[in-house]
Amino acid sequence: MDHGSAQTSPARIVPATRVPPVALGLLALQHVLVMYAGAVAVPLIVGRALGLPPEQVAMLVSADLFACGLATLIQSWGLPGIGIRMPVMMGVTFAAVTPMIALGTNPALGLAGIYGAVIVAGLFALLAAPLVGRLLPLFPPVVTGTVILVIGISLMRVGVNWAAGGLGNPRYGALLYLGLALFVLLVILGLTRYARGFVASASVLIGIVVGMAAAGAFGLVDLSRVATAPWFDVVRPFAFGAPTFDLVASLTLCLVMVVVMIESTGMFLALAEITGETVDAARLIRGLRADGLGTVLGGVFNTFPYTAFSQNIGLVGVTGVRSRWVAVIGGVVMLVLGLIPKLAALVEAVPPCILGGAGLVMFGMVAATGTRILGAVDFAANRNNLFVVAVSVGFGLIPLVAPAFFKQMPDVLHPLLESGILLAALSAVSLNLFFNGLGSRADARAAAARLAHAAEA
Repeated sequence: MDHGSAQTSPARIVPATRVPPVALGLLALQHVLVMYAGAVAVPLIVGRALGLPPEQVAMLVSADLFACGLATLIQSWGLPGIGIRMPVMMGVTFAAVTPMIALGTNPALGLAGIYGAVIVAGLFALLAAPLVGRLLPLFPPVVTGTVILVIGISLMRVGVNWAAGGLGNPRYGALLYLGLALFVLLVILGLTRYARGFVASASVLIGIVVGMAAAGAFGLVDLSRVATAPWFDVVRPFAFGAPTFDLVASLTLCLVMVVVMIESTGMFLALAEITGETVDAARLIRGLRADGLGTVLGGVFNTFPYTAFSQNIGLVGVTGVRSRWVAVIGGVVMLVLGLIPKLAALVEAVPPCILGGAGLVMFGMVAATGTRILGAVDFAANRNNLFVVAVSVGFGLIPLVAPAFFKQMPDVLHPLLESGILLAALSAVSLNLFFNGLGSRADARAAAARLAHAAEA
């Protein structure tokens, strides 16, 4: 989602379509490394928030990488009627994190309830893909920017707690934890400022690696589980048991999928501009169906909802290579990585404080993207937009600043009411309709393309 101009620059370099095999493999690896930190962040957040043991958190990481590969292959290589067949890398969306934690911490739901809701949401996306064009007018920049801003703010709580050592840590807030988190943050900022090309693009991943080495020097890295983890294992469907299906939980994630599909629409339109390809209604529907099928597979293989990763779409413009086979090979690499439990155990062994330094950047960038989108909204000519943002952000902050605010509400509504993201989305859509009415599909499609540029930049 983004906010740059939707107009094609006359000086734009047309990306290459034919790439030598060796270069293709290196470019695919670059795509994987650029998205890796973001790809493994969601299973780490959810697994630790639900209090899962380390071996199960590692299992979530493996499942996520495996399903990332499957979803990427479906999207870039394609199936009959499914997949946009462009260089798109797929990863778990951050938009679903807070709702899933609310579902998972409900004793009546747990992981089984999350996976049931994920499967329903994926099936919903498969069926609703043709209707998304009609839904676009409900999500103009003032709505989308507000929702993304609240997503970033909600996730910052996770990053801040990681930086202090993680909730439940008896040494929470120790100076060593804070110092290491700051060190990782400075490494990432330094690479972003002074490095170029791939190193700058992979600054978060490099920062985590450097930070883990520093944490190891202080004795904070326990690699015992890495040593005992096998080199190869398959990812088993429903490893945490059969999914359970709850109406409110399913409706909650279906609403999240609407936001995800709106986001994906903008990504696809922006990618079309970068590559010079045409994305008509039929091709857009195929791409959104891949989001849905990828999400269904996520529920089956013990992971979460999937969407196109914006940083990889930006990388297409940087590298000048529009061949979808880059993403296909990247998908195969992700799939193979998901079959290596030692790698997942190594990811799980990263101390929370190291992830905290990186999380401040990753989650802060989500919030900054929302702010940038809102920067393109005309608040001077239409003061009503101020009320849409102000009230919706207020609703979105309720679960963060007052967790017991809805304590007296019926238990069945808690998964919905405890998600600031969903509260903000419902508020922003409703208030925008109240103040501004429903815009045209053409304007909404153009706005979606502009939104995607903000996410790439």
